Formats: sequence, C-alpha cells, structure tokens
Amino acid sequence: MKYYAYEDFKKDTNKLINEVQGFHPQSIVAIARGGLSLAHAISEGLEIREVQTLRSELYDKTSKRKELTIFASCSFMNVSRVLVVDDISDSGETFIAVMKYLRQKHENIEFQSASLFYKKTSLYEPDFWVNEAKDWIDFFWERDFGV
Repeated sequence: MKYYAYEDFKKDTNKLINEVQGFHPQSIVAIARGGLSLAHAISEGLEIREVQTLRSELYDKTSKRKELTIFASCSFMNVSRVLVVDDISDSGETFIAVMKYLRQKHENIEFQSASLFYKKTSLYEPDFWVNEAKDWIDFFWERDFGV
C-alpha cells in the first residue's frame, strides 16, 4: 500500500492541469468520491466554474462489487468539451461505464478523461494521467480524515 500525501497531490495536480489545458475543457465532471478533490483543484487551476458530479459505486472499501452502479445525471448548456476526472483508473470499469453513459446521453459533446493514477492492467487508459499505480494507493483524504 502506498500513501499518497497532499504535497504529492498538489504537485501532480499542477502537472495534470498543464496537460489538460490544451483540451480547453469548458466543464468538469467528477466521479465521486475519488474524483471530487481532483475536480475541485483542476477547476480552480483552469478557472472553470462549471463542475458537476456523478457518483459510481464499484468498491466497498477495498472489496470490489459484482456490478457498477451510476447515480445522478449531468446537464450541460453551451458546452462542447468536458473533462471527466477520477483519482485512479484501477480496473478501468468505472471510467468505461461513466464515459459510455455520458457519451450516450450527450452525443454532441467531446469527453476526455483524466486521473492522477493509471494501472497498466486497467481496461481503460485515461486521456491524461500522471502516475503509474503499481500498488494500492492510500490517498490522504482516505487516511487523514477518518474517524
């Protein structure tokens, strides 16, 4: 298990901001919960106020469920490019399901994806990513704020 500290998050998010700005996203969709902190930070860095969220559930703590579920929907007005963010593309199943869902619901919008971590064994490679994950990542927001 690798601990991922706030300072690493800050450095890597700034790298990701530099990479995604060429896409010129007009909106950001966070995949909750893992993508929430990243989406907020990227929205600040790119000065994007249009931030929405979808909640998906594939894991209960470290145990994978049999089926992925997506909750909520997004609504876009006068938007043609959307960045979808999550903390990690682990199995890739969440990104696959969310990207398919969004593309089917919003056919005239270009969606690209970004994550802090990508596992080479993942079924989905985000358009933008910073680190290769070789172990389970213990994010600071999971460890530092628990009861």
